[in-house]
Amino acid sequence: MNRRSFFRQAGAAGVGAAALAAPAIAQESPDITWRLTSSFPKSLDVLFNSSTEIAKSVSEATDGKFRIQTYAAGEIVPPLQAADAVAAGTVEMAHTCAYYYVGKDPTFALGTAIPFGLNARLANSWFSVGGGTELLNEFFAGHNLYALPAGNTGAQMGGWFRKEIKTVDDLKGLKMRIAGLAGQVMTKVGVTPQQIAGGDVYAALEKGTIDATEFVGPYDDHKLGFYKVAKYYYYPAWWEGGPTVHAFFNLEKFKALPKRYQRVLTDACARANALMLESYDALNAKALRQLVAEGAVLKPFSQDILEVCYKAAQETYAEISAKNPAFKKIYDSQQAFKKDGYLWLQIADYSFDTFMMIQQRNGNL
Repeated sequence: MNRRSFFRQAGAAGVGAAALAAPAIAQESPDITWRLTSSFPKSLDVLFNSSTEIAKSVSEATDGKFRIQTYAAGEIVPPLQAADAVAAGTVEMAHTCAYYYVGKDPTFALGTAIPFGLNARLANSWFSVGGGTELLNEFFAGHNLYALPAGNTGAQMGGWFRKEIKTVDDLKGLKMRIAGLAGQVMTKVGVTPQQIAGGDVYAALEKGTIDATEFVGPYDDHKLGFYKVAKYYYYPAWWEGGPTVHAFFNLEKFKALPKRYQRVLTDACARANALMLESYDALNAKALRQLVAEGAVLKPFSQDILEVCYKAAQETYAEISAKNPAFKKIYDSQQAFKKDGYLWLQIADYSFDTFMMIQQRNGNL
């Protein structure tokens, strides 16, 4: 073969290789546009912006090939129907809390938080390395859903009350906006739970439709203005020690994505999960000072109230577990994980944090 013939054949081979490679690349990076409906209004920027951060990360990682259009609560469907819209295929994705859907099955609550459950650090650990994501998705599959953690608020506040709550008897007869299984536990101590979307809570408090509400923490609560109509601000939210917000996907739509896009989505959700907790840790302290300066009366729940509610929670879980195998399987996993987790945390973090908090109170920080 002469030199000219060799290069002519080599060039033809190169053209053929390029032609073969191009369709493969196109198949791995198709143009896809999804719609995401959030359960949160844009005014609650930390919560809502988690969805826009996911969309931004996905777009940047795919050179704009995979686009997610984000919609605030109510723009496509009502906020407490976001996961329903995903399951039905109305939208491909939602950013919402699993415990909003306990009416379908109480097992949904275990995806977000249950009274006296996991704190934020243990929740993240259980989901990522304790088998939590796999266990939840085994359950979610029966509802045509797949979910990934995409936010955590950290331990929340116990909420706003029109009157002081000194004893368990003071809870009796209260109408309180409270989500998830916490409502069932509160029922056992005399509270009448109400599930109301965040944007409607202020009006309900102002009109006296409810007597109390929990929401998130100081940063969001100040934006919503609850202190203007219910000045007593209690802590902690024993029902939400580390609630997880999830990105829900239509199961079939997620499975149909190229593996690369599935990984991009997974990484984007992980980043959003960390960013939400970091944001609230940075913003809540300043907002709490502001709330107190504007008239909020900060108070802890008494030890007696916590003990009575803890007992009521254990009774609730025993009742549900006795008739719901899916709940029992996931609840037992969380309990075992929590038991070991607190063995370690009390040795390390609790001892260190307690010492440092004493220094803070003594003005040494």
